[in-house]
Amino acid sequence: MKFKGKVHKFGNDINTDEIIPARYLNTSDPKELAAHCMEDADPKFVNKAAAGDIIVGGENFGCGSSREHAPIAIKAFGISCIIAKSFARIFYRNAINIGLPIFTSAEAAEELKSGDKVEVDAAKGEILRSGKKKHFKSEVFPKFLNKMILSGGLMGYAKKRIKKLKN
Repeated sequence: MKFKGKVHKFGNDINTDEIIPARYLNTSDPKELAAHCMEDADPKFVNKAAAGDIIVGGENFGCGSSREHAPIAIKAFGISCIIAKSFARIFYRNAINIGLPIFTSAEAAEELKSGDKVEVDAAKGEILRSGKKKHFKSEVFPKFLNKMILSGGLMGYAKKRIKKLKN
């Protein structure tokens, strides 16, 4: 898996209410959630970000409630992946479950700036900042988690496995 996009940088402790405010949780429609993605962290985010872009966060990205609406809003908006120093445990699991690629790299999260162009090679655990040609390392997912992400998350992965077992 490779991802390429423009960075949108956020700080530490970005919580699920900043990612998708509670006032929009009366729907589970991904398109409606995407329309309000990151609204309380950056009210102009949906107007300046584009599909394929990359969110970079600090420590404890996705802290707060256990709602899976937060990673759904990010994925539905079209963000290709998230890089952060660290992720809240429940956000990390919810992101994997819905097939949203996330990468932990303290060095990249520290040095990358909004507007940087970045390429992420998930298989190699490498993040490359264009222009300044700087490489950063990230954790590499085990093969089964890569398959889960490529399948669109846990449900897609389970459906493929069941189909394979039936044949």
